[in-house]
Amino acid sequence: MLNESVLLESRSLRESVVDRTETLDKVKVLSVLPDGFHVTTQMVADYFEVGLKTIESLVADHREELESNGYRVLTGTELTFFKEVCQVQSRTRAQAVFPRRAVLNVAMLLRDSIVARQVRSYLLDAERENNPQPVDNLVRVHADIDLAALDERITRISAETTGRIIGRTVVPMLNHLIDAFGEQRRELAGIREDLDDVRRTLRGRRPVVTAAALDAMDRREFTDQVAGLCRRDGCTVLGADDSGSHLGADLVGHTAGGRRLAVRCEHPVPHRAVGGEEMRRFAETARARYGAEVRLSVTASAFTPAALESAARHGITTVHRELLEAWSAGATLRVLL
Repeated sequence: MLNESVLLESRSLRESVVDRTETLDKVKVLSVLPDGFHVTTQMVADYFEVGLKTIESLVADHREELESNGYRVLTGTELTFFKEVCQVQSRTRAQAVFPRRAVLNVAMLLRDSIVARQVRSYLLDAERENNPQPVDNLVRVHADIDLAALDERITRISAETTGRIIGRTVVPMLNHLIDAFGEQRRELAGIREDLDDVRRTLRGRRPVVTAAALDAMDRREFTDQVAGLCRRDGCTVLGADDSGSHLGADLVGHTAGGRRLAVRCEHPVPHRAVGGEEMRRFAETARARYGAEVRLSVTASAFTPAALESAARHGITTVHRELLEAWSAGATLRVLL
C-alpha cells in the first residue's frame, strides 16, 4: 500500500513518477521565467510557501538526485545568455535554475510544506489508479457450505453497502463537482471575453506602419520594428553579437514555444531584391552559429527566385514586403506560434 512516507524515502518510487509534472498545476500555478521552462530557487520557495534557506538545505542534501532531474547552476557565458533571454537583472556570478521535473522532485522530498504534501497526495492517487493492488480471487470451498445462500447474502450485502456509499459520498461529491465545474466554465468564458476585448482594443490602437514609413527607416529602425513584431507574437529576442553583419542574424532569441530563433533583417531598399547567395550564407550562419530551429529573413523589398529556392531548401521563412505590411497591421506569423 503506497503512502506518503514511502514516497519520501524511496528514490526509485520518486523516479517512477517524476515525469508527472502536470501534478504541480493541480495544486497551484507554478510561475516560470520568461524562457517558459525554468524557475529560480526563490520561485521554488515561494511555490512551496517555505523559506529560501529550506530549499537551499534540501538541495545540499539531495543535489545528485536533483541534478539528474535537470537542476543546474549556471555560470560564465551560459549565465550571461540566460540573463539576457530571461531579462534577469542581477550581478551574481552563479544562478541556480530548476526545470519542472526538479520542482516536482523537491515536492517529493520536502516534508514541512502543505503544498508539497498536496502534490504528493495527487501523485499517490494517480499511482494507485494506474497500479491497483492485486486481488486474491482464490475461493476455498468446504463441502458443508451452502454456496447458493452464501452468494445471495454476499449480493445483498454488496448492494446495500454500495447504495449507502453512493448515496452518502459519491452523489454529493458529484453534485459539488458539477456545480464547481459550471462555475469555472463561466469564469473561463468571462476571462476569454475580456481577453478578446483587450486584443481588439490593442489592435485598434496599434499604429499601422505604411510602406513609405518602412522605406524611410534606417537599418537600426527597421531591425527594431521587426524585433517589436516578434515580441508582440510572444517571442523573446535581443540583438545578435554580430548585428549588422552581412552574414549573421540581426536578432536571436526564442519563440513563445521555446524554440531557438534567428532573424535576418535586410535593409529596406524598395528596388533591390534579396539574392540567393545572401540567403545561403544566412542559412549557414543561423544553423552553425546560433543553432536556430526557426529562421526568418525579413525585407521591405522582395526575394529573387534563387533566394526563395535557397530558403525553401534550408527551412527559412521569407517575409517579403506585402507580408511584412500585413504582419505590422496585426497578422501573426504561424511559424512563431
